[in-house]
Amino acid sequence: MTAYPIDQLRNVGLFSHGGAGKTSLSEAMLLRAGVITRLGRVEEGTTTSDYDPEAVRRRISVQLSLLPLPWRGYKVNVIDTPGYADFIGEVCSAMRVVDAAVILFEAVAGVEVGAERAWQFAREAEVPRLLVVNKMDRENADFYRTLEQIQQRFGKQAVAIQVPIGAQDQFDGVIDLITMKAHHGAEGTAGPIPAEVQRQADQLRERLIEAVAETDDGLINKYLEGEEITEDEVRAALKKAVLAGTLMPVVACAALADRGIAQVLDAIVDHLPSPADRGAVSATNQLTQDSETLRPTVDAPTAALVLKTTADPYVGRLTYFRVFSGAIHSDSHVWNASKNREERLGQLFQVRGRGQEPVGQVTVGDIGAVAKLQETTTGDTLCSRDHPVLLPGIRFPEAVFRAAVFPRSKADLDKLGSALGRLVEEDPTITVVKEPDTSELLISAMGESHAEIVAERLRRKFGVDVELKTPRVPYKETVLAPAKAEYKHKKQTGGHGQYGHVFLELEPLPRGTGFEFAERVVGGVVPKNFIPAVEKGVREALAEGTLAGYPVVDVKVTLYDGSYHPVDSSEMSFKIAAAQAFKKGIDQGRPVLIEPMVDVTITVPEQYVGDVMGDMNSRRARVSGMNPADGLNTIQAQAPLAEMQRYATDLRSLTQGRGTFHVEFSHYEEVPAHIAQAVIAAAKKEREQP
Repeated sequence: MTAYPIDQLRNVGLFSHGGAGKTSLSEAMLLRAGVITRLGRVEEGTTTSDYDPEAVRRRISVQLSLLPLPWRGYKVNVIDTPGYADFIGEVCSAMRVVDAAVILFEAVAGVEVGAERAWQFAREAEVPRLLVVNKMDRENADFYRTLEQIQQRFGKQAVAIQVPIGAQDQFDGVIDLITMKAHHGAEGTAGPIPAEVQRQADQLRERLIEAVAETDDGLINKYLEGEEITEDEVRAALKKAVLAGTLMPVVACAALADRGIAQVLDAIVDHLPSPADRGAVSATNQLTQDSETLRPTVDAPTAALVLKTTADPYVGRLTYFRVFSGAIHSDSHVWNASKNREERLGQLFQVRGRGQEPVGQVTVGDIGAVAKLQETTTGDTLCSRDHPVLLPGIRFPEAVFRAAVFPRSKADLDKLGSALGRLVEEDPTITVVKEPDTSELLISAMGESHAEIVAERLRRKFGVDVELKTPRVPYKETVLAPAKAEYKHKKQTGGHGQYGHVFLELEPLPRGTGFEFAERVVGGVVPKNFIPAVEKGVREALAEGTLAGYPVVDVKVTLYDGSYHPVDSSEMSFKIAAAQAFKKGIDQGRPVLIEPMVDVTITVPEQYVGDVMGDMNSRRARVSGMNPADGLNTIQAQAPLAEMQRYATDLRSLTQGRGTFHVEFSHYEEVPAHIAQAVIAAAKKEREQP
């Protein structure tokens, strides 16, 4: 494989709303670069990028895909990312390692939420952006309307460097506003500007020159004095402005029609930065704990960041990494600074979709992969042991959708733990916890589709068949009034009998206190050696209340009287007596059902506030505050957990995917009587089932 110097590398990610054509564009790029000979299609499941069976079945990307290609003597590492919100973790991984973001907009739909989210991520990561108006061949496609929407949403720094020739079924290519040449057809054959688009080309070129001149003191003087700015000056100033984030070039194409693709690749090579242009990166030296600057050169200390880990039951683990300084070689050793472990590297690969090409080394600025690392997971830093450095990791969003996982057979149960562990290594946006109150195994994911794909991968990759259900709400029971109860356990069978007699006093405690046990026995009516058995009996009885079988909390139990038999009394007798007395006391103490309440923070654009507030009111929520800022409104509320189980899906529907939320446990509250009756009836019905 050809080795490329760092200034001839381009690492770009394709980002957009789902359906804007990222995968189709990446496929057209591979075709135009001569890497493939036939244009694959998403609908047919034949693209290089979407090779995962779930991606083929659903016709959407579900994971990032690395697609290196050569162009004009440069190597362009294209990372195709999913557009669907459930797979936002893949977007975060890609954004952390690219040097520029190519954000796609559909020429019919314009600016959609996925593109807005990608733009926001790119801005936060300070990644330069190239904006692509795709699907110019679609009915009702309108480049100028989409450009106006982009500028209204993201500002005037979005500036066209191309204009389309025709639109819809008449789309034939683009005009380069820097060279003022037209490029027709799939080959991009150069020619004069057609008369019918000359006026638009002249107007947008003037805006381009003005925008470029404003970013450079020398050029603004030439512009104001009426001097001509040369092509080379425009290119140099534009690239500098793109790197600084003050300008975002806008281009046009039609991926499926193979029009404008070469010019998109030209724009990537000409206007987007190389890893060298992006400059040095900061890392933490683990020996000194000081910050250290790593230059993007081969002779600098080695530092690479793991951007993705895939788990395969046959091949094993495949680790993708981006080298930020130095180089990594096949058949060598590296130090995992995140885990403080040494890893032995086997053969390195250049990966393209599912294909792998062996390479001897991966040098600074490039992206490669290696199989069968033992300890390394996504976000880890690989470096040399004698110069251990830690790069900033990848920030993943919080999982917002929870589902309970139930294995379908004993064999599935036996394999479930290790299989889930492998999937968590592969996808850090998944978390797995055992809910102590319900004994359910819960997975947290980015959305319902994400959770379904987790279940599908368990089945396909590891042969573990599971069912996903809505998690049970961890209700609890308590008492509202003091009560006293007595129970005498007396049983006579031949020989020693059983005798235990207790008087218990129950008192409600403040919410969240838990359980307290006390005794004020006088005169030895219950011998001291039996008092621990009384407490044990009560504690075991706490596990199942009398209303719906939920645990009993926030109650104080005091043993204040009783009696014993010198021969027949035993620890077991007093344990049984205590449990039965406790149950009688609960029934007399006005038992109630209590439910977990959660603090909810919801951030939505202003136009959705009314809908969200109405929806929260229907969920028995109490809104405590609202904080508008920058066109968004942050709503603070408290709501029952039972009403928030599917909120991730519902909020996405209410806000067209523009809303985000965070949930945190707050406290327990009494369940309203009419709802409690339904919960108790459901619990009773469940207990009666065989």
